[in-house]
Amino acid sequence: MSALAVEHQPPSGDDWDSVVHLWEEMGVPEGCKVEIIEGIITVAPPPVNNHNLIAELVQSRLYSVIPADWGVFQTLNLAVPSRSGLYIPDLAVVPRDAVTKGENFVPAAVAELVVEITSKSNAANDRVAKLKGYAAAGVPLYLLIDPHATGSPTVHLYGEPSDGKYRVLSAAKFGEAVHVPGPINLTLDTFSWPRP
Repeated sequence: MSALAVEHQPPSGDDWDSVVHLWEEMGVPEGCKVEIIEGIITVAPPPVNNHNLIAELVQSRLYSVIPADWGVFQTLNLAVPSRSGLYIPDLAVVPRDAVTKGENFVPAAVAELVVEITSKSNAANDRVAKLKGYAAAGVPLYLLIDPHATGSPTVHLYGEPSDGKYRVLSAAKFGEAVHVPGPINLTLDTFSWPRP
């Protein structure tokens, strides 16, 4: 199943508030991910087990290195209004005190690291729209795990956001180690990650 587009005009100003309100009021099937990507509300089905296994492997490693007052969130809504986006990354490393009780989302800028694992149906969103969105928000590190890359599964680590763009800090194929620099300071061994 592929993502379903609901809204077709990129919002701005009051339109952004309207799209967010629509997003908040949507009734969707349990387990589906509902995001706003470049002003378009998208609904994606739950991920497959290989996707979940990779997320769990990364999450368990992150908990071993982050400060005690940070969390690794799987369904945290990150807002990027400047890119008409409200994303739900597969993982987001965020100081817990930035996650306000009773709110539906937090500014993406509070994240120290976001991790997206591509799905076959919506990989372009992670590779292009979210890459630009996280950079525009100033998220220091973006880890793109791409089991569906052409040729071979890959991992790209982006960082040093400036003027809405990232610099590629590292690129690797599954089976190679990927180092995530401080403040995370973690080396991920991708050898055991499942392939599609």
